[in-house]
Amino acid sequence: MLKYKPAASCAFDALSLGEIMLRFDPGDGRIHTARQFKVWEGGGEYNVVRGLRRCFGLRSAVVTALADNPVGRLVEDFILQGGVDTRFIRWAADDGIGRSVRNGLNFVERGFGIRGAKSCSDRGNTAVSQLKPGMIDWDEIFGKYGVRHFHTGGIFAALSETTALVAVEALKKAREYGTVTSYDLNYRASLWKSIGGKARAQEVNKQIAEYVDVMIGNEEDFTACLGLEIGGVDDNLTCLPVESFKAMIQEALKHYPNFQVVATTMRSVKSATVNDWGAIAYGDGRFAVAVNRPELEIYDRVGGGDSFASGLIYGLISGEDIGFAVDCGAAHGALAMTTPGDTSMAVKEEVFKLMNGGSARVDR
Repeated sequence: MLKYKPAASCAFDALSLGEIMLRFDPGDGRIHTARQFKVWEGGGEYNVVRGLRRCFGLRSAVVTALADNPVGRLVEDFILQGGVDTRFIRWAADDGIGRSVRNGLNFVERGFGIRGAKSCSDRGNTAVSQLKPGMIDWDEIFGKYGVRHFHTGGIFAALSETTALVAVEALKKAREYGTVTSYDLNYRASLWKSIGGKARAQEVNKQIAEYVDVMIGNEEDFTACLGLEIGGVDDNLTCLPVESFKAMIQEALKHYPNFQVVATTMRSVKSATVNDWGAIAYGDGRFAVAVNRPELEIYDRVGGGDSFASGLIYGLISGEDIGFAVDCGAAHGALAMTTPGDTSMAVKEEVFKLMNGGSARVDR
């Protein structure tokens, strides 16, 4: 059972470490033919604490770095609108043209039917990728302010050689101060391909995994990042059966007995706009399977896994059992994929309604 510090002893319920990019959304069109874009903020680790703040009402903060220019300040403005505390942002001096430091940009089209979602990121040499051990005062964050739950992930760890070291530094320090830690493996082949591919991803993530209490990912993440060989998935991305997921989680627990909770989404891709969606988690000595939602209609799938993590963590930090936590995560992830942008627009009452079998009838 996870042991959380009392809320009264901490300034923050949840804190994340990761990159926050400016997302350019062409709406229903394509990136390469767009003439205008909507902009949002987004980042795998940040999306989790934003969901915890905006949907579930928890006190959240983020550790990241941005170039101090109008684009960086626009990202900050989005973060402030999301209610996430910005005091731990590290601002890097702008050189005027981005030669030494930049802010990350992410162009994302949603896909439709047989055309899958597609992203094109522009994130080389960003401020956050240049973070190094010793730059963040973790003793102040975890000791002076206090944090109940700390979250980071494999996207941040893949940004540079030094960000992986910062992730380990932060996880070690969180544990030293009694903060529960979580990590989303979030494997992205595009991030690892020029720095050693899956072999390097496994080297980094296996080291990080030793300091994690709550491990999150999907079947590809566990295979690519931790080297767990699990059969049953085909080239059409057909979802593994539940028993295979259980075997995968048991294999992870065998290698990493420090994991107190392991959770994974279960997605079968029928088309870009129709997926089977579910989740399974292990905690408190047992498995729990979330309500399965076959042929879930999706508007924007980006961030669905992050919102799953938000709901899961909310259940855990609230002291609910693993069944509630995984159902909360699956419901929140499902709702997040019905709206545009990386971040959740759901409210807690909608999540609970869906968990309790609510329908899509009009609320009057």
